[in-house]
Amino acid sequence: MTFLKITESESLYKNLDSMSVTELLDCINLEDRKVADAVRAEIPGIVKLVNEIVRRMKRGGRIFYIGAGTSGRLGVLDASEVPPTYGVPDSLVVGLIAGGDTALRNPVEDAEDDTGKGWSELLTYGINNNDTVIGIAASGTTPYVIGALRRARENGVFTAAISCNPESPVSMEADIAIEPVVGPEFVTGSTRMKSGTAQKMVLNMISTATMIQLGRVKGNRMVNMQLTNHKLIDRGARMLMDELGISYEQAKHLLLLHHTVQNAIDYYRRE
Repeated sequence: MTFLKITESESLYKNLDSMSVTELLDCINLEDRKVADAVRAEIPGIVKLVNEIVRRMKRGGRIFYIGAGTSGRLGVLDASEVPPTYGVPDSLVVGLIAGGDTALRNPVEDAEDDTGKGWSELLTYGINNNDTVIGIAASGTTPYVIGALRRARENGVFTAAISCNPESPVSMEADIAIEPVVGPEFVTGSTRMKSGTAQKMVLNMISTATMIQLGRVKGNRMVNMQLTNHKLIDRGARMLMDELGISYEQAKHLLLLHHTVQNAIDYYRRE
């Protein structure tokens, strides 16, 4: 198949600057509705990816997200939310962005054009064949990501790519290619919109399904979440009330003593 850069295609809408606010928002919403269907079509590939990740993580492996611009920021975001949500070390899921932390807020000139930088950054983490590297690039053409995936595969590391163009160069460098094709952006080429939304949805699916498979959720509850504020302490106490049939005061005391809902349940049932 010839590579077609759909993410750069002309918007389906003309004269955006002449639309009312209501027209703009209605049209954006109409386009956004296409994203979930595009992601759904990729579920078989996401299933394969999650199974591979879980198998490797049970051997001590990690996930590395690597991307540039919006794609890189989304990877860093997902990685940063896994530890507080599931109570795992922040070294288990790592997000790398071209240009480093500065690029989270400000663009770093030419950072994404260095084909060797991504792999050299992965090496600082002692990357090995229990790990999984997931390259994120809406266009599928980012050199920083392509280079990292290529070197990772050459060194026996399992790889995946998330792109919004079919048969893109980044997909060709991955063991599993996830390609939610969402069509032209509402503002031509603005991949922070539908493409970014699709990537965020895929990342949510990957990290959530992986953590559940690794036993970090009980029923439908985040029993290993970090208790970083009053809201989460209250939520945890109410989980314990429901699970153990104890008072709110007992539950809160037990939770603060043992730091997670799961630890509190385990202790209570041993006594």
